[in-house]
Amino acid sequence: MSTRRRYLRTAACAACLGAAVAAWAQVARLDDSASPRAQVRGDFSSAQGMDGNLLVLPFGRVEYRLATAPYTGRRARIFYVIPPAVVGLRSPAGLRVDWRGSGAFASGSGRPGDRVQVWNGVVKTPWMNETFDLTLRVDPRELRLPTGAALSFESTFEIETLP
Repeated sequence: MSTRRRYLRTAACAACLGAAVAAWAQVARLDDSASPRAQVRGDFSSAQGMDGNLLVLPFGRVEYRLATAPYTGRRARIFYVIPPAVVGLRSPAGLRVDWRGSGAFASGSGRPGDRVQVWNGVVKTPWMNETFDLTLRVDPRELRLPTGAALSFESTFEIETLP
């Protein structure tokens, strides 16, 4: 068998194995109803101009309390999911959400529609508590909010259990 043919066969087997593992992984939304405040509302009175076309809204700390009891003892990944549609925003390019985790979750950033991994490991407790320090970066040219309205959205968390 030629080297090229062996390479193609190995690549095909790896692709099938990757698809099989992905099929075994199960994704579910985590219950965060015990969180003190899930809705993020940007207050433009504290906005700071940056680079002429960008407003920075320091939002502050948001506490999340995630119900992980059904997944205790399982290997998993947790994702921070920013909703794809934000009322008053014309394009996902007009908003970037930055967060800094204060516990086990990774810091990161994303735009509307993004699903960003923030944790990976074995779920050890029935509740996972995390606080994110949020900052919104907004391009005002992409906003069409009614007068006096606030930019708001509710991100969620998803868990992906692994085989």
